[in-house]
Amino acid sequence: MLRPSILLILLAACGQPAHLSATERQAIVDSLTRQVKAAYDLSRPGVEQRLLSLYPDTGRVVSASGGQMITSRDTLAMGIHAFWVNVGANMRQPHWIWDRMEFDVLAPDAAVMTATYHVPHLTPRNQPHTIGGAWTAVFQKRGERWYVIQEHLSDLPPMTDSAMAAMPGMPSPPASDTAKPAPTKPPK
Repeated sequence: MLRPSILLILLAACGQPAHLSATERQAIVDSLTRQVKAAYDLSRPGVEQRLLSLYPDTGRVVSASGGQMITSRDTLAMGIHAFWVNVGANMRQPHWIWDRMEFDVLAPDAAVMTATYHVPHLTPRNQPHTIGGAWTAVFQKRGERWYVIQEHLSDLPPMTDSAMAAMPGMPSPPASDTAKPAPTKPPK
């Protein structure tokens, strides 16, 4: 079910047609794609700060995930920090892969994106692992920058080893980490 504020944005967009050309719409999609991909580039330092930069410094931010909802940027910042400290910092050789990004430009200053992603990486024990999910975000342009004002995230269920092996971009475990038979004691 759509939240009332998202519904209002959608209705406003439908009620007042945005006079945007296909070129203008594509420019908005390209700008949002660059901004999101740059924020989620795990190969550069400062990931936590870049993720938080997607959200406005002032005003309400609504974020729903895991059956919970928050409406405070401060709480969102604590959630991003907790994710990065407890999950992100433990990923070795992570690579954020956007499987699909779909955009609808609602107005010159409003757009919605639904994207799916996965993040293949190695655990601290050098075991292959992948997290992933779907993210829907409503963006509002403020000045020259786009900000997420509402979002919903859903995680993929945990994957089996065979499913992870089939994921594109999944790193292979280092050769030194291959399974070795347990030593056996000679019979007495």
